[in-house]
Amino acid sequence: MATELKVLVIDVGGTHIKALISGMKTPVKIDSGPSFTALDMVRDVKAALKNRAYDAVSIGYPGPVVHGHPIREPYNLAGGWVGFNFRKAFGQPVKLINDAAMQALGSYEGGRMLFLGLGTVLGSAMIVDGVLQPMELAHLPYQHGKTYEDYLGLRGLDQLGRKKWERKVHKVVDELRAALSPEYVILGGGNAKKLKELPDKARLGSNENAYEGGFRMWAKVSLTKVGLTKEKLAETKPPQEKPSQEKLKKSSTRQDGSPRQDGLRQPPSAAASPSASAGPHVPGS
Repeated sequence: MATELKVLVIDVGGTHIKALISGMKTPVKIDSGPSFTALDMVRDVKAALKNRAYDAVSIGYPGPVVHGHPIREPYNLAGGWVGFNFRKAFGQPVKLINDAAMQALGSYEGGRMLFLGLGTVLGSAMIVDGVLQPMELAHLPYQHGKTYEDYLGLRGLDQLGRKKWERKVHKVVDELRAALSPEYVILGGGNAKKLKELPDKARLGSNENAYEGGFRMWAKVSLTKVGLTKEKLAETKPPQEKPSQEKLKKSSTRQDGSPRQDGLRQPPSAAASPSASAGPHVPGS
């Protein structure tokens, strides 16, 4: 009889580290800070868990991650994270992804989802039909020589004030929805609760979803298990317009009126699309 995998989930933050093992009701909370290293994290997590057993480890890292490895030192912590051997330090298999991506994975309910983490910094990720893609929108230029994070992160909240900051959140969400076409947007992070009204198609997330995301990193989770129903997606999907005969005729001819050699493009086969039953795919897993 197969036993359930016990997963240790670690959410690394600039002021605190939180850790939870499958079956625990309350995560342990550890102070971090500018002098906090990867080795400190391993030592303090092990001490706080008091030798509790676990089979695998999921780590949400506050920075970009490629193929399961951090490629840049965290902004609010000490160095020593890039190149650190987490598997050797914990003595168990380790999967590491961006912290916003881990929370996005735990918030996912199927279809096309955009996640924005409104905290001290701006986290971002997108999941499309079960495929997770972490993003680094935070440091992209936005307006007046400032970045998205300058407006939507804690700096923006402090400088703009809550009302102007909320209007900016609405504006950015609308612009990203137009560009990325998500069916719904999850707004996580501690500052999301300061919004008096949510943008269109947006829902409040929870920081607790990071733990669910960490558990899902080690599980084959089908979309039906994460709450995807035809009725739920129908609430957010716009009605599909059927192409007219005139549009079909135009799409099958060239600008000079001659017929295209291949006619209309055929939709990709089901075999070419990601299987819904395989659940969200985590890069590097």
